[in-house]
Amino acid sequence: MKSYVAYLRVSTQKQGQSGLGLAAQRAAVAAFAPGGQVVAELVEVESGKQNQRPQLAAAMALAKARGATLLIAKLDRLSRNAGFIFALRDAGVDFVCCDMPDANTLTVGIFAVLAQHERELISQRTKAALAAKRAQGARLGTPANLTPAATQKGRDQNRANAHANEHNERAAAHILLLKEKGFNYSQIAAKLNALRFVTRTGKAFRAEQVKRLYLRAT
Repeated sequence: MKSYVAYLRVSTQKQGQSGLGLAAQRAAVAAFAPGGQVVAELVEVESGKQNQRPQLAAAMALAKARGATLLIAKLDRLSRNAGFIFALRDAGVDFVCCDMPDANTLTVGIFAVLAQHERELISQRTKAALAAKRAQGARLGTPANLTPAATQKGRDQNRANAHANEHNERAAAHILLLKEKGFNYSQIAAKLNALRFVTRTGKAFRAEQVKRLYLRAT
């Protein structure tokens, strides 16, 4: 009797906790492999855009170890990235999708490309909808994060991160020294960039960033 390792995936932690999405996948797996043919089930909570899947890696390893087939309810539960699905196909792991049980290498590749195209279309539609909302004057984001208190909390955290950053600490020492020698902020930024200093986010220094660091240090 053929055995399977079932791999289920939901896109959000909320879905994972509530069971939404998992129930339908479990029903598809149970209908495809009745009678106890599923030897293990692994559940991933991760976006389809992400290719780092520890539970999928564990499911693949378990399937190889037991000589089982990796079983997925739907092809798009693996990923909407065609390259990722091709890599999985070429890794030597037998897998089958409940919604495409007779799929061969060619059809899996075609559907993988279509799934990726669908993800790209969703992304484009989302961006277009957000742009239209902004054009209409709508304020986007979580309302709780738009209050004055939340905004101030964000600023305070950014300042704390900047103070604690080792790049900023070293740069601040040079800024103080160069300021004493009469350099202006633009000249100091050029000096820091020439010395290969970078900001907390890994970018080149600009005059306004130098000024902020100087004011924090004095």
